[in-house]
Amino acid sequence: MLTKLAMTGFKHRWRDYLVLFSGLIMSSAIFYMFEALATNQDFLKQNTSISMVGLIFQFGSVLLTIITLVYIGYANSFLLSMRKRDYGLFMLVGARKSKIGQLIWLETLLVGITATIVGILVGTALTVGVSQILINSLGLTLHHFAAWYTPAAIATLLLYVGLFLIAGLFNLLSLTKIPALKLLHSNDQPNRPQLKPARQLIEIVVGVISIAIGYWSMANLKILQLMGIGIALVTIVLGTYLLFNAIFVWLMVALKRFSFAQRGLNGFTLSQLSFRIRNYTKMLSIVAMLFALALGAITVGMGFHSQIPSMANINNAYDIGLVNASTAEKAQIAAMKPKTTATYHFKATKKVVYFQAAEFNRQPFTTIHTRNKNQLTFNTVHNNAAKLQKSEDNYQLMQLQSGVMATATPVFLSKTAYAKLAQPEQRLTVFTTNNVIEHRVALNKLAKHHFHTTSPEQFGGRYAMYLMVNGMYSGLEFMGMFLGIAFLAMLASCLMFKILSGADADQHRYKMLDKVGTTRRQLNGAINKEIAVLFILPGIVGIVHVLFGLQMFKIIMVTSPYTGIWLPFLIFAGLYLLYYLITITIYRRIVLQ
Repeated sequence: MLTKLAMTGFKHRWRDYLVLFSGLIMSSAIFYMFEALATNQDFLKQNTSISMVGLIFQFGSVLLTIITLVYIGYANSFLLSMRKRDYGLFMLVGARKSKIGQLIWLETLLVGITATIVGILVGTALTVGVSQILINSLGLTLHHFAAWYTPAAIATLLLYVGLFLIAGLFNLLSLTKIPALKLLHSNDQPNRPQLKPARQLIEIVVGVISIAIGYWSMANLKILQLMGIGIALVTIVLGTYLLFNAIFVWLMVALKRFSFAQRGLNGFTLSQLSFRIRNYTKMLSIVAMLFALALGAITVGMGFHSQIPSMANINNAYDIGLVNASTAEKAQIAAMKPKTTATYHFKATKKVVYFQAAEFNRQPFTTIHTRNKNQLTFNTVHNNAAKLQKSEDNYQLMQLQSGVMATATPVFLSKTAYAKLAQPEQRLTVFTTNNVIEHRVALNKLAKHHFHTTSPEQFGGRYAMYLMVNGMYSGLEFMGMFLGIAFLAMLASCLMFKILSGADADQHRYKMLDKVGTTRRQLNGAINKEIAVLFILPGIVGIVHVLFGLQMFKIIMVTSPYTGIWLPFLIFAGLYLLYYLITITIYRRIVLQ
């Protein structure tokens, strides 16, 4: 009988259960995606030379576990809020508390285990899709990456099932002790904020000091090493929660005292925000951290991606040098529409390569002279034979030779002296395209055809340097972009789940407004403002966290981590706006039926 009643309640609230299931599925899916990288030690070791990366991921796992703990706690409270009234009715009709306790336990476990298993499968599919998009679009080279990684699946399953076992026990103990009448009216008890100036002032002071310590530790990571990451993890999470808990409550109460709160539906909007204020502060703290993690990871990933061509460009002015290029290879070069092309004749011994000086006077050889290696700035110098013989940068000419000639010494002779040499004459063809990354497929095909390998150690030029740097940074770039997308998805899941989980309860309030003559435009405006506040507040805090958090990456990035920061911020703002528009669209459909 109880099972039939429970199923009836489930059918009646299928929309709420759908929100709950989708939120838990996304949460477990994102956790699996993170653990697929964090627990794969072979992947971490093979795709980055930075020894701290493995420990950084361990700290990340701790942070994500904390976020997951709070998220599941909130999801469990949402499950309870849906079922309290039903359980109260069961008690009134004579159901024994022991039977209701069993029902609560089984229902909580069933929801948790089902959502976790589906989430792991969804996480595997997302890992495959996201990784393929990143690898193909960015031209990354990865080793030992696996979309399905059993230790990650086990870690996800153990964590979520363990948390739901605890949640089920908590539900059993709490609900069976609450009187039936209190359960029936539990959803009608508003959580009205009350100002406690002394307590809130202490929270603000402690929160600001905690965040300041976290920012300082990230800026001094070179001195503090791993301790700095641990300090930042604890202090920034704590400070963010304290500031939201103190300032958000104060802000809602203070705004009601101003005259604009009485205009239109502003008072209603503020009351909506303050109705479940304590739950909002916890969730917004999580969203602010996820916002910072997502935006920071994407910014760092794009930073590594942008410095790859810069590092390749300071190595040589030419993409590749081909010795005795065939007619077919010349056609391949022409198809890339190079900006410059030059051919130099030479004769070589084991230790010396002899060139005709007249050819370099007609077609000066361009070298790269770096001004500041940290900022990757350089000058291009056009050299004739005399200048190139004396230049310290003439090794760039020899890089474009293949085999043993790459280490030989260049000598520039007159036409007469050159003609007297007995060695056979050969040709060196060099060229420069407008962009190495844009033509990487064609350059790869050309290198494979001429050198019978794509190993950058076998040839020189910008393309060889690009391959080496890309191989070195591919793992870090992939991790940044992959985790950024994962955290962004979890951010959306948390925020949308929080907002939509209360939509069904808000429906009757909007019906009352509709009955008293409020226009649809006013109702839409109230919804837009209410949800905008919930998106904007964590967004501002997250951006501040990112701006300070990028200090950590000064020790591993050649360029400044702030270089080109506007692009990832702009992309992220567009995605964040899209989530906002989707959320208000769904919310309107629920509350404005």
